[in-house]
Amino acid sequence: MGNELLDALDALEKQKGISRDVLIEAIEAALVTAYKRNFNQAQNVRVDLNLGTGTMLVYSRKDVVEEVENEFLHISLEDAKAINPAYELGDIVEEEVTPRNFGRIAAQTAKQVVTQRVREAERGLIFEEFVDRADDIVNGIVERMDARNLYVGLGKVEAVLPQTEQMPNESYQPHDRIKVYITKVERTTRGPQVFVSRTHPGLLRRLFENEVPEIYEGIVEIKSIAREAGDRSKISVVAHRDDIDPVGSCVGAKGARVQTIVNELSGEKIDIVEWSEEPVIFVANALSPSKVLDVQVNDDEKSTTVVVPDYQLSLAIGKRGQNARLAAKLTGWKIDIKSETDAREMGIYPNENASIVKVESDEDLEDFDFYGEKE
Repeated sequence: MGNELLDALDALEKQKGISRDVLIEAIEAALVTAYKRNFNQAQNVRVDLNLGTGTMLVYSRKDVVEEVENEFLHISLEDAKAINPAYELGDIVEEEVTPRNFGRIAAQTAKQVVTQRVREAERGLIFEEFVDRADDIVNGIVERMDARNLYVGLGKVEAVLPQTEQMPNESYQPHDRIKVYITKVERTTRGPQVFVSRTHPGLLRRLFENEVPEIYEGIVEIKSIAREAGDRSKISVVAHRDDIDPVGSCVGAKGARVQTIVNELSGEKIDIVEWSEEPVIFVANALSPSKVLDVQVNDDEKSTTVVVPDYQLSLAIGKRGQNARLAAKLTGWKIDIKSETDAREMGIYPNENASIVKVESDEDLEDFDFYGEKE
């Protein structure tokens, strides 16, 4: 049995990365428990596992004391010296107490310990693999679903896609292949638990990083994202080189790059706007595709008042206020939109002290499609 166990431990060390010494310590500890449970023994014992000879010996351990209070734990100095005259008070006397049929119990216990440790090690390796992949996207296969969650196979582990993280415009069927964003990884008694999302803004960020080389290389940076998953999103981008058009890089030739992402997100509309450190310019850009006449900034309240042509008011606000809401999330500024007529009646437009964003003609808008991208 010794050679077989030794070979098994060596194989586990190479294949699973589990230290042989760790396994031996675990087996010895389990054998102590097995001895006490199977032979109704309460004394202090240790197990010596000799892989070379294949023997497993049990030794009782007793402290040398002047007065014995517990015969299972203590031995008198007189009795200890009868065994070996060199013993002194405080020493530990060991005596072999290996039962005759202990080998069968030991083999069964060793097998159980090895199996358990292998399972724990595999779970640990899976946890370490996926905890490093948090905030990343992975390809998965829909395996099953219940009333609340969808379960996505990621190879070695089954991830949970909660109902709240599912796209409202998507339906999923077993064996569907989907991209998901890993939001968190937890260690549980049943192994690592991976939670994923299809609605997280990070999914949009990672898709652009994968699709747009300039973003992956750091030439173009995504500064902010506002997303209402399954319906519409806005992202702001900036280039770190003067010869690079950040919006054009994300859109791609004939819109190919952004269209790939739109298709992955089941038709979710995406507005790509250029970021600016100037709130006047940034807010105006964020309200794309609407035309903006004026942006007045209140730094103290971090709010803006935006003036748009009368016929552009509904476009600027968007369906159910979506365009204005996403623009506010994107910029971090409160946005109050006024029509040109209302602004003139209120006496806030035109305003010589305000920063004016001019669009010379409607032709500036005609070059853009619904996504705020040049056609």
